[in-house]
Amino acid sequence: MNDRKSQIDSTKREDLKLLSFFSGAMGLDIGLHKVGFNTLLACEIDKSSRETIIANNPKIGLIGDIRNYSVDEILEYAGLENREEVDLIVGGPPCQAFSSAGNRMGLADERGNVFLKFIEVIEDIKPKYAVIENVRGLLSATYSIDLKEEEEKFLPKELKELKGATMYYVYNRLRDSGYKISFNLYNSANYGTPQSRERVIIVCSRINETVPFLKPTHSKNGDFDLENWNVLRDALEGLNGNNTEFIKFPEKRLKYYRILKAGENWRNLTEELQKEALGKSYFLGGGKTGFFRRLSWDKPSPTLVTHPAMPATDLGHPEEDRPLSVLEYKRIQEFPDEWEIKGSLVNRYKQIGNAVPVSVGKAIGNLIISLSNNENIENIPNFKYSRYLNTSHESFILDFEKRARKLIEENEINQLSLF
Repeated sequence: MNDRKSQIDSTKREDLKLLSFFSGAMGLDIGLHKVGFNTLLACEIDKSSRETIIANNPKIGLIGDIRNYSVDEILEYAGLENREEVDLIVGGPPCQAFSSAGNRMGLADERGNVFLKFIEVIEDIKPKYAVIENVRGLLSATYSIDLKEEEEKFLPKELKELKGATMYYVYNRLRDSGYKISFNLYNSANYGTPQSRERVIIVCSRINETVPFLKPTHSKNGDFDLENWNVLRDALEGLNGNNTEFIKFPEKRLKYYRILKAGENWRNLTEELQKEALGKSYFLGGGKTGFFRRLSWDKPSPTLVTHPAMPATDLGHPEEDRPLSVLEYKRIQEFPDEWEIKGSLVNRYKQIGNAVPVSVGKAIGNLIISLSNNENIENIPNFKYSRYLNTSHESFILDFEKRARKLIEENEINQLSLF
């Protein structure tokens, strides 16, 4: 793995200094660049993603596994040997450890463990602002590794098995490091992305007394005097015959797709064909809306997954008998058409599917710039940031501590000083 030191003279740049971790295909960075941030360093272990980063940013500093570098080495690769102040650190640590679709080993998972290393990097570099992005499962993940005695001020060991313990620990640890924090579960469609994709975003400030939520630019029906959500038709406009790179559905599955119209799925087949198409899955519980799914032109895309032709999470083109193409993936995640994505076909889907939508990156950047300018930012009352409850820092903390007190009472645990 060839690391690269930054060739950007950061001392002569007026742009805000940004260090990017778990950078992937750099969707988040593109959004931040649009509002004035300059990525001096990317951190990425995946080979194809590293090739993508270099192809689009030949002068950027690039390192691999975050656990293999000291803070001094990270700053050296970023071209900041003199420890100039960093404006922003961003990163989305591997989400599989917290995903409800996986084994949910959390911090005990090797991929979850790098989360703690990322926190250490933030604590040691002390940027003005830090942003952490992750899946909804982070809000319900237990704390799955042993706590050191000095860490119990962030999370008493008696609370490790409570749902949400990992987020509670991270929240308290970052606050102890001098950061004011807000977090929520944000739907990217509310920020202009033609995709309904919900992710946790934690925004930390060492400068401000309070941190508001990301400011929405769109809403489902144009409520709150915002623009309507962008839909799939908006994203794919003008592509015409340029979709030559895509995975194919097996012929035995195309039989059913040829019956379905835009916005339909297996439920729109006859009962006989439903049983034939789904096999044993037909008798399982759950909505199963991802089976044999054609997307609708007039709604945002569902969350882009890392493979558009997996049976339970199909992302079928509204009209053509194929999954979404690589170029359509790029459009939905808002990458510029000219942005090079390297690697195999499957790997390109994965890189794009794992990315943060560009508009979300832009919304994060706009919030941080407004905070750095001490602008008055007010949250929109009663705005629905996601479809779930107790996802904001206020409601999450109240709910967690309520459940913690109940656990203490039921098990006759001595009152914990944390409360």
